[in-house]
Amino acid sequence: MTDRCSAASCQGPYGGENGPENCGDLGRFEVARHLRAPLRVCPVHLGPALLLAEGVLWPPGIILVR
Repeated sequence: MTDRCSAASCQGPYGGENGPENCGDLGRFEVARHLRAPLRVCPVHLGPALLLAEGVLWPPGIILVR
């Protein structure tokens, strides 16, 4: 797996770095976080990431990624 593929996969549900909680689906949204890299998540994990991930800004900054 290349870095590009791992960066495009979902980091949900809570933004763990390469942990077992990563779902592996394609990340369609990027959530801005304070002093952290943006969190890329799939539609299923967008809600849980907004509520539970560390450093998520409020109001949330969400970008649709193709």
